[in-house]
Amino acid sequence: MFLYYPPNSKVTTSLTQALLHINHLAPWKDSILIYEQCHILANQIDNPDLNYQFSLLFEGQGTMPVPPWGSFYLDKENLLLGKSLESYRQFLQQHGVKLNTGINEPEDQFGLMLMAYAMLLENNHHVTAKQLIDEHLLSWSSAYLKKLQKSQISPFYQALAVIAEQYLHML
Repeated sequence: MFLYYPPNSKVTTSLTQALLHINHLAPWKDSILIYEQCHILANQIDNPDLNYQFSLLFEGQGTMPVPPWGSFYLDKENLLLGKSLESYRQFLQQHGVKLNTGINEPEDQFGLMLMAYAMLLENNHHVTAKQLIDEHLLSWSSAYLKKLQKSQISPFYQALAVIAEQYLHML
């Protein structure tokens, strides 16, 4: 959710406490690393610039330093709306997944893909959820998350990128 919705949204504010204690919510392979990232998140969550940082990273203020869309990483010319997005859209349609966020953007946005994954799990579609990760997310997520970790825009989102990367390694 925090990699799709701004930190001041109703969706994310209700999940803040869970995020800050995410180190207790899963059997992390590197629990010390996750604990350290939670500490960074706790120190940054009230940063008055956090919404602006989100806007730079996810909405775009000029050139996007870390584009969050899979087609950017998978298309030879780094363009959105490429073949990978079409394939992902077909996958979503085939499995009856509808993403109604009210935002008009490509469905292969990293955080939105994680939300689709969570929706599939909530509806006990575990095989399809695994297929989403294996066939549509893992092919580019590492490049994206490494780039987000190296970005100097936001320690908060750097920490989230580390946590997301560790989570994907657990799947």
